[in-house]
Amino acid sequence: MTAPSYVRVFAHSNALLVSHLHNLLEAAGIPAELRNMTLGGGAGELPLGECEPEVWVAPHNAARAEALIRDALEGTSRRPAWHCPGCGEHLEGVFDTCWKCGTPREGGQR
Repeated sequence: MTAPSYVRVFAHSNALLVSHLHNLLEAAGIPAELRNMTLGGGAGELPLGECEPEVWVAPHNAARAEALIRDALEGTSRRPAWHCPGCGEHLEGVFDTCWKCGTPREGGQR
């Protein structure tokens, strides 16, 4: 069995930002991979573009992933924020599942 071919949807020198966007995609139901998370020490010896932490997704998820990343970076969301029916946590509209308790968003919108 061969691994699926993935495409890069985001790269940045800030590993914390890259991890956050990876988590955002996973919470939205988009399987994603983190790559190059430990290559920062190679900067200078390796080209910077090859050392930056990256987020990769399957090609069929790329457009949706890029839209979610763009919305997250611009601070906008096409869906309103919501409160988790399980624990009451306030969540941004891009999330379909509560990060705190795992309860899914009711009816897809709230």
